Amino acid sequence: MTDPVFDMADLFGEDYLYFYADRTGDERSDADTELIWRLLELEPGMEVLDLACGHGRIANRLAARGCHVTGLDATPLFLQRARGDAEAWGVSVDYHHGDVRDLPWASRFDRVVNWFTSFGYFDDSGNRKVISEVARVLRPGGEFILELNNLPWLLRNLQSSVVMEREGNLLVDRNEFDPLTSRVLSRRAVIRDGRHRDLRFFTRTFGFPELRQWLHEAGFSTVAAYGDGGDSLTVHSRRLITVSTH
Repeated sequence: MTDPVFDMADLFGEDYLYFYADRTGDERSDADTELIWRLLELEPGMEVLDLACGHGRIANRLAARGCHVTGLDATPLFLQRARGDAEAWGVSVDYHHGDVRDLPWASRFDRVVNWFTSFGYFDDSGNRKVISEVARVLRPGGEFILELNNLPWLLRNLQSSVVMEREGNLLVDRNEFDPLTSRVLSRRAVIRDGRHRDLRFFTRTFGFPELRQWLHEAGFSTVAAYGDGGDSLTVHSRRLITVSTH
């Protein structure tokens, strides 16, 4: 069977920003940034890479706290908004268009951030390559924070249909879990401004033991696990957060 692929530029485009970006809100973004700051023990002046930085909601806030932030994303539209928001905030972030599987640095960063389920969109070889690239661009002793859906919670709570509405426009996701690949397979219908689009995509999911093994195999010496808000990870945690030391 051919491994399914999808067009990330099509998935993460104007419709994504329209339905998701504004709903995240400043309060959620501020809380996420505070949690990242605490778990990574960040300090002003640290070199930080926000990997798959999206429209810069975390990167710009870390820069406002005094970190030297680099952001990388595959979607030019997201980067355009990130740069505009950085200018409005009066902060400096070095934004790059690129592929998370092929990073243009080596041993440069004190910390790497990958947040809000921005991992798991490739086949397993590609997903492993992302982790190995993170290890390569970190300085010795550097740390990597990764935040995803927590598989035990997801298996109990996966919604087969999710509907989002804004200003009379609709985004409808139909989801199913494939136990052979540990992927959530999604079909998305977007009805916006009188037009209709259909998309297909997937997200690889992980339990902590498997993800920890991948991180160790990529060269990380220790891997700590957290649940929602940095609390202890349990089967009831909606989010899985790992902090790994290179």
